[in-house]
Amino acid sequence: MKFLILNQRYAVLAGVTLLTFASLICAAVVDVWFWVPVVIFGALMVVGWFDLRQTRHSILRNYPVSGHIRFILESFRPEIRQYMIESDQDEVPFSRQSRGLVYQRAKGVEDKRPFGTIEDVYGSGYAWLTHSVTPTSITDIDFRVRVGGAACKQPYDASLYNISAMSFGSLSGNAILALNKGAKKGGFAHDTGEGSISRYHREGGGDLIYQVASGYFGCRNDDGTFSEERFAETASDPQVKMIEVKLSQGAKPGHGGMLPAAKITPEISEARGIPMGIDCISPAAHSTFSTPVGLMEFIAKLRDLSGGKPVGFKLCIGHRREFMCIVKAMLKTGILPDFIVVDGKEGGTGAAPVEFANRVGMPMREGLTFVHNALRGAGVRDQIKIGAAGKIVSAFDIAQTLALGADWCNAARGYMFALGCIQAQSCHTNHCPVGIATQDPLRQRALNVGDKSDRVARFHHNTMHALAEITGAAGLTDPRNFMPYHFMVRQKDNEFLDGNEAYPYLPEGFLVSGGPEIEGLHDWYSRWDRASAETFAPKEIPFGPFKRHANIAGERAAQ
Repeated sequence: MKFLILNQRYAVLAGVTLLTFASLICAAVVDVWFWVPVVIFGALMVVGWFDLRQTRHSILRNYPVSGHIRFILESFRPEIRQYMIESDQDEVPFSRQSRGLVYQRAKGVEDKRPFGTIEDVYGSGYAWLTHSVTPTSITDIDFRVRVGGAACKQPYDASLYNISAMSFGSLSGNAILALNKGAKKGGFAHDTGEGSISRYHREGGGDLIYQVASGYFGCRNDDGTFSEERFAETASDPQVKMIEVKLSQGAKPGHGGMLPAAKITPEISEARGIPMGIDCISPAAHSTFSTPVGLMEFIAKLRDLSGGKPVGFKLCIGHRREFMCIVKAMLKTGILPDFIVVDGKEGGTGAAPVEFANRVGMPMREGLTFVHNALRGAGVRDQIKIGAAGKIVSAFDIAQTLALGADWCNAARGYMFALGCIQAQSCHTNHCPVGIATQDPLRQRALNVGDKSDRVARFHHNTMHALAEITGAAGLTDPRNFMPYHFMVRQKDNEFLDGNEAYPYLPEGFLVSGGPEIEGLHDWYSRWDRASAETFAPKEIPFGPFKRHANIAGERAAQ
């Protein structure tokens, strides 16, 4: 009995083994239909005995057959959590409330909520809009911002809410086509991501923001270096409205990538300008420039090669001094980007190492505030437009981001939800259940391009309508007039700050005025003094070089 109790973990294997032989006897003596359980129980018996002999999984070795239940349950754990366990406000990474809002607006169904808010309005971090007793009515919801500085010959009137960078290859052809057709129907822009322009982008006919990343896809020589001729050819397409140089992205800033040869299809090869059968490398850094001045000169070159289209860059803020190096390079060369897109570390549709996704890079609000104020401090903010991306799915998100200094907003996962994404978090497995983040032709055929493109356009329209409503509630006539003081942020259970206190606008030109140092801004002046237009490398460590103590073992020996 003690032996049986100690070894009960093998009970399932013993059971299927006995049932296999019992069924085999019955099949020979009683009825041929017993061959069915023979096959079933026999297969389980083979699996169980294999589990006992394998050395890879301890669980299966100790619990043959039954141990597979753990792996089966683990395979759809995200779905179990999403459908049965998580609350409407659990952000993993998007809450059910946020996803539901996108689904409702994309489908054009009722998006109102009865019985009051489910938010903890007295909890730390809660933010709210201050409304006016004299609200306005806004009928024209086609909100736009003109992007293009003095050196730009073909400025672009961008919507305040566009599709953020997602590459063909990461997303399926049907998903790209549906997004682009939706952008065409709704009159907003679609960022290509670093994977360049595919035939699905061209077929959709929507406005494109062509992203030039470190792999130079769509504008590269055979050795992976930048090709002026191929860039000029790609950028001359009338569908391309702006060019975006990607320095880093929120999901994995400072990290390169590789597309294995096995995943490169003929369509991806054509779009990216890469050969079949060879791993495609995306370096962590650009090879065309390595200094702040070099970046500005590269931007000027792209603007010239594109015929004067708006050119800017996208980054997730890391070392703040390095961004100030870029700003100093603007002042030194006189070359200004037409726009800067600030990507928050909370962004990211693609897969990334956990350490990068969780712990590398600055969140969008802090990054946006820093970029906005750095440009103000250098006296160039009014000449450069700022876009922002990072979990922006509602009209409130857009309004608050505009108040912090952005001129427009981008969203990637919000538009994926509009396509029907269920947040299965299997984007990197090629097994996306709704056909969005996969190259499997059978899976992606489930995505109906016509229906989903309508949903994308409808989501944009209804979000702009909601933005008009809360803009009017604040007594404003245009959402670009939102300022930090229109919002309040709760710091503790019984304390809250005016938006101007939480995210202040710093004085224009304070970094370059040459006047006395403004009290409380010492860190800004110190960082600005350490920044250089010629190099990203620091002149010195802020508080002096770190000196290690003498070898501890040596110290002990001396004692």
